Amino acid sequence: MLDAEKGIDAVTITTADHTHAVIGMAAMQRGKHVYIQKPLAHNIHEVRMLTEGARRYKSVSQMGNQGASGDGVRSFVEWYDAGIIGDCDRVHVWTNRPVWPQGISKPVGQFEVPKELDWDLWLGPAAYEPYNPAYHPFNWRGWIAYGTGALGDMGCHMMDPPYRALKLGYPSEVECSTASVYSDFFKEAFYTDSFPTASVIHLVFPRPGKADVKLTWYDGGILPERPDSIPPDVTLGDNNGGVIMEGRKGVLMCGLYGNNPTAWPEKRAEKAKKVKQTIPRIPGADKEGHYQQWLMASKAGFDSPEHKALSSSFDYAGPMTEAVIMGNLAIRSFYERQATADGRGNRFPGRKKLLWDGVTTKITNFDEANQYVGRRYRDGWSLGV
Repeated sequence: MLDAEKGIDAVTITTADHTHAVIGMAAMQRGKHVYIQKPLAHNIHEVRMLTEGARRYKSVSQMGNQGASGDGVRSFVEWYDAGIIGDCDRVHVWTNRPVWPQGISKPVGQFEVPKELDWDLWLGPAAYEPYNPAYHPFNWRGWIAYGTGALGDMGCHMMDPPYRALKLGYPSEVECSTASVYSDFFKEAFYTDSFPTASVIHLVFPRPGKADVKLTWYDGGILPERPDSIPPDVTLGDNNGGVIMEGRKGVLMCGLYGNNPTAWPEKRAEKAKKVKQTIPRIPGADKEGHYQQWLMASKAGFDSPEHKALSSSFDYAGPMTEAVIMGNLAIRSFYERQATADGRGNRFPGRKKLLWDGVTTKITNFDEANQYVGRRYRDGWSLGV
């Protein structure tokens, strides 16, 4: 299509996660600007390649975490910058996802491919599997071959406010735990084709001259402990999840997209009301503003002020997405290694903390985990770099 239709200037990519990177790179290599839905790609290697590719090919880029353009995120950052809660080194982020099947065995059965679907093309770089409605059209999110689970669906929305406010970069370490599933009494089941039903991820972010930030992610209905400063009858976050930043003086909290930011205790909230706006607002941010911002920047060009002002260009969205799906690397190192254990749930090396070098994109203390930084493509598919 891109080779045939010379008049295309920009591309939006809203396919399943496992084909984001190959489509995005193909577009950028042909001089197109790209808008790619969250998460940017299926794994850390692909995300890094897209981030570098946007610079190399001078592509105006935006990730589809639309809350990044919202007023709530901007207020959240302004309040933190104004010192409403003091310095923060502890963050909790959670979601109600998954709301699709996970922690299940690989589907079986023979099914006709819908006549309107090119199944081989939909699989793209993933290994060939017979068509099954358990994968498509929607529940691909829960399958490791195609989706990125709860983290990929919601992490780039939910982690954005604290990542932006605290000016975080690459994490230095990660560890996780996942919910167990039992097929019989004392017989743990290892369903390694799908993500677990619930997980908790611990990430540590170094900050020069300051204490490291510890960020904990919870999914599958697990919530963090309520800080003492938030009254017991106040709902934590919203129906989709939430964010809590604990500071020396108080707490900041918000829901999905940074909506409804609040400060606690109440005297902190009174101070927050007086904070002046310092970050420009995006017109129509609650509707199409995030898209329109990218469209205007695409028209203005790569070196334009409009591009530099984007809410979630790949220069920002790339490192954040790597941090988000670092959790999936930890899950797979923990989860899939257990499946090859001794049948009695021997968890070695599942409890291992993984140490990460963000510059080289490598786990430095457990080389076997590095197989999950990227993935092997099917013959005929590549990023072309």
